[in-house]
Amino acid sequence: MERISVFDIFKIGVGPSSSHTMGPWVAAFKFLEKIDQQSLSSIHVKLYGSLAKTGRGHGTDIAVMLGLSGFHPTTIEVEKIDGYISETYANKTLKIGGKSAIPFNPLENISFIFEKLPFHPNALTFVAQFKNGSGLAETYYSIGGGFVIQEDSQLSDRQRVTLPYPIDKELDILNYVKETGKSISEIVWQNELCWRKEEEIRTGLLSIWDTMLRCIYKGCHSDGELPGGLNVQRRAHGINNKLLEHVEYTTIRGWMSTIKISGASFANVTKWVSCFALAVNEENASFGRIVTAPTNGAAGVIPAVLMYYLCFCENKGEADIVKFLLTSGEIGSLFKKGSTISAAMGGCQAEIGVSSAMAAAALTECMGGTPAQALMAAEIAMEHHLGLTCDPVNGLVQIPCIERNTMGAMKAITASQIALSSNPSLAKVTLDSVIKTMWETAQDMNDKYKETSDGGLALNVSVLVPEC
Repeated sequence: MERISVFDIFKIGVGPSSSHTMGPWVAAFKFLEKIDQQSLSSIHVKLYGSLAKTGRGHGTDIAVMLGLSGFHPTTIEVEKIDGYISETYANKTLKIGGKSAIPFNPLENISFIFEKLPFHPNALTFVAQFKNGSGLAETYYSIGGGFVIQEDSQLSDRQRVTLPYPIDKELDILNYVKETGKSISEIVWQNELCWRKEEEIRTGLLSIWDTMLRCIYKGCHSDGELPGGLNVQRRAHGINNKLLEHVEYTTIRGWMSTIKISGASFANVTKWVSCFALAVNEENASFGRIVTAPTNGAAGVIPAVLMYYLCFCENKGEADIVKFLLTSGEIGSLFKKGSTISAAMGGCQAEIGVSSAMAAAALTECMGGTPAQALMAAEIAMEHHLGLTCDPVNGLVQIPCIERNTMGAMKAITASQIALSSNPSLAKVTLDSVIKTMWETAQDMNDKYKETSDGGLALNVSVLVPEC
């Protein structure tokens, strides 16, 4: 099986969708690497299946244009995205790789084809024509969480690495724990050393958390209406102001200190957890800087639960942040290997459900739970997301996606509390059985509930969106 690093699960990038925005963006980058950019005369992009049906709402067309223009999702200045796209529409040209301009009219050179290709519902094809009359067509599949592959592609050398503790199932973790006496995060740390040095792992994980934290902060301090035409109002800003009653602070750390002393009552904590999750996904909906965790649509769950832990529970600061991300990342990789983290394949259980399970396990380990209790928490969280559909209204990652992150975060905390008070040896359901069940549920689920906007709330919520 493929070997997945925590840094594959957590990717710094741009909203609103890991499979519909970041994946196609990465695919465009991969295609550029295969062609002689200087000899290119034209390029056409074909979006298939789910990428076509919800592509405009998810910004798929924008993503491929930015990728072909040479911008990278981890480094692009998000505030300038609108300007770049407006320039492309106005000039009807695209600077391939940021250098050579070719004729490109987005309304003609990007096709939305509702037909689904057999291999995966998220497919896109780049068709290039060169000045000498030759051409090249390549098809890529965005399989969730920003992962991109081609059909029948081989594992990369990085994925073939031999790990000291190869993990494909929950049972593998339990066996290693029994053999070594290590925690889940300690086992994952040893595996990560096969890809990176100790300081790189620690610095990289803290950078991921810093991006999450900045996203929460920005979301809590940004007001107004989300883009896309649904006229959805941001709410995190108002909740933040109401909870802090206009207390003054000038830094993120000062803001966090104020939250910590605001009170740990049940009502206060639940409001803050909801606020944190809303903040992240309102930023995600605005093409903001976010961390895929394990997807963009579910990017608010893990930051919200980790923020809850840092603000309202006794903790060891950076050491626990590293532990939290290592544990949650490994749980995410189990779901990717045994089921899916693509809503186009499995509905929202593959996004919010997986992120909730990841957060539940990580919180449990940080709270002093045993590895078995952490795995039990992940199982509980996913068990109560089974069958959750993906039905974005008008193809936008807003309704019901933003609020679902608050629900996933609260379920993660609840699952952790139950597991910490339970004896895993008495449990009737295992994480492996839940992952298997989730995959079977995904296969049985009607396609209209898999990120197509063909069913559910997407049909039953009446909205008026202006013509483009």
